[in-house]
Amino acid sequence: MQSRRLAALAEAALDDMKARDVRVIDVRKLTTVTDYMVIASGTSDRHVRSIAGRIVERATEAGFSLLGTEGEEAGEWVLVDLQDVVVHVMLGRVRDLYKLENLWDMGASQAETAT
Repeated sequence: MQSRRLAALAEAALDDMKARDVRVIDVRKLTTVTDYMVIASGTSDRHVRSIAGRIVERATEAGFSLLGTEGEEAGEWVLVDLQDVVVHVMLGRVRDLYKLENLWDMGASQAETAT
């Protein structure tokens, strides 16, 4: 499946750039917006921007289309939208504040219960 391949590509880029606490969440049963949410942390705003840049670079090299990015200027939370995979790269304090993975994990457990 193409979306899983793209998620693996994002994971590899995150690993190359030493991103922390990488989570890949399958959200196919929860939304039609994307198939996977990838959430990772960077150690500084520069690190967050660099991680996001590497994901864009790798995806483009592999022939995937980029729908857009948001947040590069501030570098506290950069979203990379690859359509089938949405990657959130955040500073640790921002990630702790918003707790995105908790929202998607709760939904995933409810979707599995409903199935």
